[in-house]
Amino acid sequence: MAIFVSASFVLFTALVPAWTTAGQGLPALTQTAPASTTVTQAAEFTVPASADVGMNIIPNILDPQAVDPQHVCPGYKASNVQQSDAGFTADLQLNGPACNVYGNDIEDLTLLVQFQADDRLHIQIQPRYIGTENRTWFLLPEELVPRPSDGSYAQAALRKLDVTWSNDPSFSIAVKRKDTGDVLFTTEGKSLVFEDQFIEFGSSLPENYNLYGLGEVIHGFRLGNNVTRTLFAADVGDNPDANIYGSHPIYLDTRYFTTDESGELSYAANPTDKGANYTSYTHGVFLRNAHAQEVLLQPSGITWRTLGGIIDLYVYSGPKAEDVTKAYQHSAVGLPAMQQYWTFGYHQCRWGYQNWTELQDVVDNFAKFDIPLETIWTDIDYMKKYRDFDNDPDRYPYDEGAQFLSKLHANGQHYVPIVDSAIYAPNPDNPLDAYAPYDRGLDANAFVLNPDGSVYYGAVWPGYTVFPDWIGAVLNGSGAINWWINELVIWSKLVAFDGIWIDMSEVSSFCVGSCGSGNLTLNPVHPPFDLPGEAGNLVLDYPEGFNLTNSSEASTASSMLYTQTATAAAPSSTTTESYFRTTPTPGARNINWPPYAINNFNGDLGVHAISPNATHHGGYLEYDFHNLFGHQILNATYHGLLAVFEGKRPFIIGRSTFAGSGKWAGHWGGDNASKWSYMFFSIPQALSFSLFGIPMFGVDTCGFNGNTDLELCSRWMQLSAFFPFYRNHNVLSANSQEPYVWEAVASASKTAMHIRYSILPYMYTLFALANKDGDTVMRALAWEFPNEPWLADADRQFMLGGAIMVTPCLTQGASTVNGVFPGVGDGTVWYDWYDFGPVTGVKAGDNVTIDAPLGHIPVYLRGGYVIPTQDPGLTTAASRKNPWGLIVALDKNGNASGQLYLDDGESLVPSETTWVQFSATHGSSLAIIPQGNFVDSNPLGNVTILGVPSAPASVKVNGKQLGSAAWTYSAEKQFLNLSDLSDGGLSSGAWGSKSIITWS
Repeated sequence: MAIFVSASFVLFTALVPAWTTAGQGLPALTQTAPASTTVTQAAEFTVPASADVGMNIIPNILDPQAVDPQHVCPGYKASNVQQSDAGFTADLQLNGPACNVYGNDIEDLTLLVQFQADDRLHIQIQPRYIGTENRTWFLLPEELVPRPSDGSYAQAALRKLDVTWSNDPSFSIAVKRKDTGDVLFTTEGKSLVFEDQFIEFGSSLPENYNLYGLGEVIHGFRLGNNVTRTLFAADVGDNPDANIYGSHPIYLDTRYFTTDESGELSYAANPTDKGANYTSYTHGVFLRNAHAQEVLLQPSGITWRTLGGIIDLYVYSGPKAEDVTKAYQHSAVGLPAMQQYWTFGYHQCRWGYQNWTELQDVVDNFAKFDIPLETIWTDIDYMKKYRDFDNDPDRYPYDEGAQFLSKLHANGQHYVPIVDSAIYAPNPDNPLDAYAPYDRGLDANAFVLNPDGSVYYGAVWPGYTVFPDWIGAVLNGSGAINWWINELVIWSKLVAFDGIWIDMSEVSSFCVGSCGSGNLTLNPVHPPFDLPGEAGNLVLDYPEGFNLTNSSEASTASSMLYTQTATAAAPSSTTTESYFRTTPTPGARNINWPPYAINNFNGDLGVHAISPNATHHGGYLEYDFHNLFGHQILNATYHGLLAVFEGKRPFIIGRSTFAGSGKWAGHWGGDNASKWSYMFFSIPQALSFSLFGIPMFGVDTCGFNGNTDLELCSRWMQLSAFFPFYRNHNVLSANSQEPYVWEAVASASKTAMHIRYSILPYMYTLFALANKDGDTVMRALAWEFPNEPWLADADRQFMLGGAIMVTPCLTQGASTVNGVFPGVGDGTVWYDWYDFGPVTGVKAGDNVTIDAPLGHIPVYLRGGYVIPTQDPGLTTAASRKNPWGLIVALDKNGNASGQLYLDDGESLVPSETTWVQFSATHGSSLAIIPQGNFVDSNPLGNVTILGVPSAPASVKVNGKQLGSAAWTYSAEKQFLNLSDLSDGGLSSGAWGSKSIITWS
């Protein structure tokens, strides 16, 4: 969690030490406490706010003194071009005097172009000579981020892409799509800049281009052409357009074309004609580079800048978005982890559950109000003074917890605690402050170091802390991963958790440099800001929808606020701010303050993070690996949970992610706010993580920071019910926002949860397909309906799989919502979830007004799909014991298909699985074909067939006619409902053998 307060709120005690700049080039601050001072809890030292202030940096893109590399750098010339069956290689030499604008120019480069598959092209540019001392300046180790396989190399005739190059006026390369002749990526007109701390390359793009991805960012789904995307993991909260937690250097580019009478394709820059026939093509571009990066999206095209590494570029031809995402996952980042069935239930959390008793009260209240609850979570409240793997002995004692968790598990429910990414360093002068995980970590050489080889001490929630060295563990064999696994195993014997929530993993530190070095005798110390609830620091802000005129108290508070604001001193406009800038150092890199300043939200790269010159075992620098801390802690935690739960799928939700994190964990959207805009932003954020291969995604429902209200929480609880990860979570000292707090929210939640728990078999099947094939779970309308360009920026609606469309109300005070029904121009049929009736009278691209009173979320079923369902219970365990159902949504031709995946819901490698295929044809029959060895004894209790134009004369199941009481037909809504299939032998073991249902 990220908490930001004004410096005026920070408390300073009598123990404020003297601060001096540390030696040896460390960006560290050293404290000296008075010798006579005894550190006690009552006299806790507070880290000064100044400890987290770095150099005053101005981002290059905002700096009027910044030099444009394209104006001063000469580019390169290619020579010694060597063709092969796989592609070609070349040498690149500087095409003039070195510019050394933001680093030291590399004079000699090598180019490698490989056609790795018929739909994948690899372009690699790296220094020709790389010594052992600077290898990781440039080359990203495959042990950390695997390289896409070279494959078997596509034969020229099968390649979907063409590559050309030129030396006029300097080296450039262009990638074209064979089918269209469209240039997908070209560096023509831009000089290649390749320095030891700065690389720049780019491509022109067509007018009004549609790019998606380049996360993590709070932004609309379509990025637009006036955006600078910074990829640098930061603990900063959900600030729109800023760099936040994750780094995903991949984008999708969708282009629309029209076809003339001769069959020629023409790019459609402004495709608004709803009557035209459009064809779309989507390709993807992935830069395998983990350094700090910026991507400039401008009307003329895209410019990529990175503070190190190489150009390791992969172009995926598509031509559909799903083709790109599947190829990206299969070749580059791995397939998403399969989740346990219970993880798709509803999760409740908050920062502020004070003890096991309060947790039990929350669990009991969900049962009292008949609201499903699968998992209860605890934030850092459970910890002993915010220390990982150590419970507070008074509020969360182990013996009481064992009783609570035993009862919870007996009810089929689960528990997930938070684990932070820094480890407390105990006070060496206080024997009572002993902390075994730290001691064992020291013995294992598990922690990040200073350049001089001493341990690096930052500051996080518990005080001065150390940071596990995942990079050194993977590359050098130091002990961080094995130590972490061991700590999880030890703690699991005291606390029977079911999954782990990883936080603060960017990695966050509340001071610049190794500020704890020489100061551990001050521990435990307080963060450099008040926590919510301390010293009157309460979350008193009114909910966004609160009407000030309706309350005299609110009016009084408001008038006081305005009075105070009016009398506040205006800032001086006469001062000129100075900024810290550096220039390249010949033969060396400026690690802490590189010459090119990215647009980092925190400014200085060492602010609120461990310093760039922090050193990993083996001599590797944080500068080169910062964006991978969160990625690798998920790796370590995954293997830790494999040790805790042998043979079971680990359940992990993490904050900081990188390309490939989805093979280990899911992600939540971070520290959002209780505002309508953040509810909207949750949709494009989720769609982006589908693109990144991390489908287990959700946000803090009803908002984390601030106070929510009845209307916002009602709408949000219903929206999040259709996200894979469904959790409500809010900040310490804010108003409680469990759904039972308001009667209307409880009612709205139960309505949406009834749908969610009914379609859990469908959602679980979507995840099985994601894990097996790389399918997406939440999908953009533009992906499912690629020939409708008016959907290019549609991010207020979304698809759950291919069958379900959700159209939430995202506007305060509204009782309707506008939405489109894609595909109707081509005959797609849509059905209302609630009454099963078809949507009629809608034209292609129409923006339709849909009734959405508070408590109702519009949900539609797409014709052509069979959706497996199950009667919902209050837990997933209860639901899995209930009868099955099928919703058969026929398309305009009377056909539909679908599938269902069955296993035990938890095994890492299930020994028994079953796939059930459903196929409805000719508007008169449904075939059910199971294949596998998983045995399920539940009956098929209900089948509803939508789009049946007239009442059938008879209904048969496996050749046996059902009695008239076993089925009904709605002439108004044109659906057939089979409510008793026992005569057809489906009263138990619905999927035990092939079955057929006919109606005529």
